[in-house]
Formats: sequence, structure tokens, C-alpha cells
Amino acid sequence: MPSEKRDMFLCMGSACHQAGVYDVLPKLQRLLAENGLDDTIELKGAFCLGPCTKGIVLTFEDHVFTRLSPANVEHQFRTKILPVLK
Repeated sequence: MPSEKRDMFLCMGSACHQAGVYDVLPKLQRLLAENGLDDTIELKGAFCLGPCTKGIVLTFEDHVFTRLSPANVEHQFRTKILPVLK
């Protein structure tokens, strides 16, 4: 029996929308797949996750990642997010 996926939430609220979350979303989906994590991590949209002044927000379990942008999401994923997911 396969184990349940763990949830990751990407803020889709108005501040994150204006900061480019709809450009970040497909990049995160691709990065999860490229790293073989799309079978264990479920990327979900969420309304406001809180720190709106700190750029696009992503949460995973008790970790909060801020200041994501379309320009830096790949770097942020590799250096900050991926180590937490593994």
C-alpha cells in the first residue's frame, strides 16, 4: 500500500498573485518531478499563508519559505526547500 503524500502549500492570495505566483507554480511542479518527489509531495494552492510583505510564501510541514519569485524559485528550491524535503 503506497504511503500518503505529504502536503506542501503555495500561497495563491492576492499579494502572491501580484508577485508572480502563477509563474512560480509550474516551476515548482517541474522541480518536484525532476527530483522524484511528485509521488510523495502534493503541491496545493492555499489562500493567504501570512507574511504577505515577504514575497511569495510556501509552507511544508513546520517550514515556511518566503521571498520566492519567478526569478529565484529554482535557486531557492535547490538550496533551501529541497534539503527539507529529502
